[in-house]
Formats: sequence, structure tokens, C-alpha cells
Amino acid sequence: MYNPVLLDMASTLQNYKERFILNFISDDRWKYLVNGFFTTIKIAFFAVIIGIVLGFFVSIVRSTYEMNRNDRSKGKVYKVIMGILNFICRAYLSIIRGTPVVVQLLIIYFVIFQSVSIDKVLVAVIAFGVNSGAYVAEIFRSGIMSIDKGQFEAGRSLGFNYFETMVYIIMPQAFKNVLPALGNELITLLKETSVSGYIALEDLTKGGDIIRSRTYDPFMPLIAVAIIYWVVVVIMTFLVGKLERRLRNSDH
Repeated sequence: MYNPVLLDMASTLQNYKERFILNFISDDRWKYLVNGFFTTIKIAFFAVIIGIVLGFFVSIVRSTYEMNRNDRSKGKVYKVIMGILNFICRAYLSIIRGTPVVVQLLIIYFVIFQSVSIDKVLVAVIAFGVNSGAYVAEIFRSGIMSIDKGQFEAGRSLGFNYFETMVYIIMPQAFKNVLPALGNELITLLKETSVSGYIALEDLTKGGDIIRSRTYDPFMPLIAVAIIYWVVVVIMTFLVGKLERRLRNSDH
């Protein structure tokens, strides 16, 4: 018996099947997404490392300056050096947090490295790492400043110097306090890498855009890109939550 509803569903499914083949199977276009995905993960991974290292250093300088600027036991040379370092760190934070990441990416690629032959992936890693470092620094600093000052005195009473007290006593506690915010920053960094195509870098988003430009069908490639980002973010959220629970359980 003729059923127009079933016929329409069959026609729709056939249409999606043909579009799927056109966008992903024909000419091995799925490779654009796979190669772009690994490029995105590579950029995000190394940018996270740079961001954490840079953010850690800046947070130490800023928190040390704020805690010791009124300490009369510190010498004048020490205060001058810390003042200069603090000024540089504040300028870095102001510039990076006050300008869009895509503009920073373009400046680093087209201005700073304009006369140098350099891998675009490395440029992206530097740009996103430097950008992330500014936000990680403030996250770490807020965690450090949330720790009671008595913890510093406890460290000194155990014979630790300032650096040892910071590394072995303060930072582990601060890390637990800021882990949720740090996890959000890492997820934000991953999504921010989607602007890498501005320097003609074939990341995940650019891969989907290349497929769209070949097939003139924006729906499937862009939805595929969105789904891949979403899956990665869900996995990262799960891992951060698991780490947070493990650290919380270690307190008991």
C-alpha cells in the first residue's frame, strides 16, 4: 500500500546518505577532519604546557610582590627587582587580557615572525600558550592568595625557605582550590584554537570549512566539527572532575 509518510522518510534518508558520502567519503574528505583534529590537539596540548609554566611564574611574582611589598625586612635591591618584575607581569596581563586572541595570533605570525620561516603550528602554540598564561596566572594567584598566611609561617618553622614553602606547601593547596577554574580555562583554550585558520593553518575547524568549500554543503561538515569539539570537551570535563574528586578524597 502506498504510504506517503514512509516514502518521504525514505527519500530524506537517501538524501542524507548521499550528502554524507559527498562530504566525507568522496575524495577521502574525512581526512581533513582527522588531520585537523590531530593538529588541534597538538596545538592545545603544547599551549597548555606553556600557559601553565608561564602562568605559574607570573603568579609567583605577583603574589610574592603583594605579600612582601610592606615587609621592612626585605632589602631595597630585592624590592626594586620585585617591583620591576611585577610591573612587567602586570603589563603582560593587561595587554594579553585586553586584546582578542585572534589579533594576538595575527600579530605574532604576520608581524613578529614575518621575516622568519617558521612552522604555523609552532606559531599557534606560542600565541595560544602566551594568551592562556595570562589567565592561568590570575587563576593561580587567586589560589595562592586564598591560602592562610599561617601556612607560610608553618613552612618557615619547618626550615623551608620561601621558594620551598611555595612549592611544597602553598601550591598543592592552591592547586586544589583552583582546579575547577583551571579546567574551564583548558577547555576554553581548546575551543579558542578554532581561530587558527586565520593564519591558513588546517586545524579541525579549517578542515570542516575546506570540506564545505568543496561540496557547497555547510550542514554536515560544520555539524561534524561541532560534535567532535563537544565530545572532546565532555571527555576533558569528565577527567577534570575525576581528578578533582580524587584530590578531595585525599584530604580525608
